[in-house]
Order: sequence, then structure tokens, then C-alpha cells
Amino acid sequence: MFIDIHMHTGGEAVGFHMTNDMIIELMEKYKVDYGMVSNGDAGECDHNQRVLPDKFQNSQEKALQDNIDFAREYPDKICLAVWVKPKLQGMTDELYTLMEENLDIIKAIKLHPFHSDTAPTDSSVIPYLEFAKEHNLAVISHTGGCEKASPTNLYKAAKLFPSVPFIMAHMGLGSDNSEALDLLGKADNLFGDTAWVPLRTTLKAIKRYGSKKIMFGSDAPIDGVDTYLCNPKGERSVYQNYFEKLRDMAGDNAYDDIMYKNAVNILNLNVPKE
Repeated sequence: MFIDIHMHTGGEAVGFHMTNDMIIELMEKYKVDYGMVSNGDAGECDHNQRVLPDKFQNSQEKALQDNIDFAREYPDKICLAVWVKPKLQGMTDELYTLMEENLDIIKAIKLHPFHSDTAPTDSSVIPYLEFAKEHNLAVISHTGGCEKASPTNLYKAAKLFPSVPFIMAHMGLGSDNSEALDLLGKADNLFGDTAWVPLRTTLKAIKRYGSKKIMFGSDAPIDGVDTYLCNPKGERSVYQNYFEKLRDMAGDNAYDDIMYKNAVNILNLNVPKE
């Protein structure tokens, strides 16, 4: 089995092109059994943490409804992480109700401190984390690129809500991952994903903590339908090492944990565990 917990639709406002059809084509081409999707159309800020112009803003409710329609079309393939807008909207009654009505396909809250310019411990974020606690959801958050998106800030949020699983997407994007690696051992409810994370980091995590702390995630289809293979320039993707080397270097049990079992257990996915 192969599960990708970090997939996206949307993102046009910040230069990405990711569609439902691209996700399904990628999943079929690379034999992905199940994916967790969030909608980048709920992004609030550009790559410089400047608030996007109104014409590029979409409500978190509209972004979620678009993803709900997608997941309902492919119920055996797609679940959702709800990309939220703490800076410009905050938790609304409409979003709360929409999430409550679709908990069978919603498995996580998606934070993006970089594209929201808002730390995970900010008062505007707390109601989303309380919803996750109340409804047994995980929280997956971009880490890396600015101070508010640091792994340390997500660790602080994890300590505030010890019953909620927190996933450090990217393990500190653009860094050597050392901060995120150290933090994995400081909170039982803190995990990482492999999105743009080199295999050597995952092997270090396995050596230090065992194989229960990391889940496969990719940002697909951010580099197109062949995100797992190469970038648009044809340069080899970091994910090829996971497919080609992880099993031999870490063993069958660790490979299975990272490629699907941890996701099933931590996210309470409705897929077979074996």
C-alpha cells in the first residue's frame, strides 16, 4: 500500500497549478492508493508574506467545499486536510458546520504559517486546534521559510494540545532538518512528513526514534503529474530515493510504516491496515 498525506489542489495565486485531474492521473500512474488533499486556494499571503490582493482571495469555506466535492467523487482515494485562513477569517460558524458535516472525509486541519504569516500558537489559530482536539483530527502544518513557520513554533502548539497529532510538513523546508529532528523526540504527538525531505533525514529519524515518527508526503502535484519522478526541468525527484532505497536501507517494517501504516494509524484513515 502507498499513501501520500501531503497533496494539494489550487495555488494559482502564488504560481502553482494543481488540479483534481492531475492528482488522479498521478495516483493512477504511480499506484498511490490513498491521498490527503488540501486546497492552496485558501492561501492568504504571497511568497513574501504580503497579503494577496482581494481578487486572489478565496474563502476557506469555498476552498473546502471544492475539496469536499472532489473527495466525494473519489471516496476510496481521497481524504481532506482543511486549509484554514486564520489571518483574514479565523474560525467561522460556516466553516465549523461545514467541517462537522463532513468528518467522514476530513482527517486534519492544514496550517500554513508561511502563506498565512501567522504562527501556530497565535490566538487566531487556537479555535482550529480546539476543533481538531474535539473531533480527533490531526494538524498538518507547513514548516520552514520564516520564523512563524519554524518547527519550534509547531512544537509549542503540540505541547498546548498533547492529545492532537501534529505533523511537521517539510521538517523545516530549506533547512538541514536538524531542528525538526531534535523536536521529534520532545513530544510524543509530534511527527514529520517527507515532503522535499532527503532520505538521509528520514533514516536519521528512524535511527533515533524508530519508524513511527515519519509519514510519506510529497506536495504533489506541485511539479506536475510526474512530481515523484522529476521536476519540470527533468531533474530527478528526491522521492525516487524513497521508492528505490528506503526498503533496502531501513527494512520492510520501517518502509511499510513510513509509506502507509503510520498514516493509517495517526490519521485514522478508513483504509485497510494490511
